[in-house]
Amino acid sequence: MLNDDFTPMEFVVMVIQEFFSKDREAATQIMLKIHLDGKGVCGVYSRDVAATKVDQVLDAAKQAGHPLQCVSEPLE
Repeated sequence: MLNDDFTPMEFVVMVIQEFFSKDREAATQIMLKIHLDGKGVCGVYSRDVAATKVDQVLDAAKQAGHPLQCVSEPLE
């Protein structure tokens, strides 16, 4: 997930909890990493599952009117 200056932190935490099955504490830690480092890993999945999760996050952000961006990248 990528940081931006507009999406509320609480929305990011909610998205991480909902789509990546993290508890509130883990979701908050991921959100802070995204905020501080510009991006963060929400999970590691197969290519198809990752693509679905990216689509779910982008759809939720769009419906809520936020510019939140989520991408999938292969492991290095």
